[in-house]
Amino acid sequence: MPHHFFTVDVEEYFQVSAFEGVVPRANWESYESRVSRGVDRILELLDRYNARGTFFVLGWVAERHPEIVRAIARAHHEIASHGWDHRKVTDQDQWEFRESVKHSKQVLEDLCGRQVIGFRAPSFSIVPGREWALDVLVEEGYHYDSSLFPVRRLGYGYARGGRDPYWVSTSSGRLREYPPATLRAFGYNLPAGGGAYLRIFPYQLVQAALADSERRGVAATLYVHPWELDAKQPRLNVSLSARLRHYTGLERTAPRLQRLLSEFRFTAIADPVAIPERVEMAVVAGR
Repeated sequence: MPHHFFTVDVEEYFQVSAFEGVVPRANWESYESRVSRGVDRILELLDRYNARGTFFVLGWVAERHPEIVRAIARAHHEIASHGWDHRKVTDQDQWEFRESVKHSKQVLEDLCGRQVIGFRAPSFSIVPGREWALDVLVEEGYHYDSSLFPVRRLGYGYARGGRDPYWVSTSSGRLREYPPATLRAFGYNLPAGGGAYLRIFPYQLVQAALADSERRGVAATLYVHPWELDAKQPRLNVSLSARLRHYTGLERTAPRLQRLLSEFRFTAIADPVAIPERVEMAVVAGR
């Protein structure tokens, strides 16, 4: 039975993409920081269930809270990059993206004393037409990516991507891809990797996706955010749709994570025991 991948996107509650129109980056410093609360809770849960994880940390957070990065590293979890300031790839040009992944990688490596080899784009924003980002990642020394969500959804999604870990061939070299978990049903890939899908939809959705991966002998990738374990976070004056997606089910995150951690085995993406023996080869075209 394979270990699945437990991953965390380390960002503040006010940095989510859905809040960009209300919370400008220039005002981030004026908001209460609460990210350490959620990270501490996740570290506690992983320790309790003898699990390891990969923490995709924003460079902006790491620079202001180096103690968080050091605490994750001391607990023997993997540190990876979530970019610098949570700007979606679709909102950047190639030079801006390169600076983001280069700067965040350097800051994180200086703090944890280890090589940072993994990346996840904010809001899974490497979408068709932005495949050049994968070339940049290879060129900047990354070994794997976890941004290509193989679903059709407004705002993100890479429907032609694989559901299981696979290799991506770029003009700069190969990159291993770890897509968030999906459940194949009714001819579609249903998103089941965590986040809002874990909080809002029935628990059985994520449970079934992980169980299906086990039956096929592959590892699934789960993701969560620290703010999803912080039900007392400040409520911001955002649109109804953003409120529903962001605040619904916050009180369910911790109990559901505990259940998943008790039912399945989890490790970090870089952990060699989780690498499958046979990995599908894939070429991402359309640059």
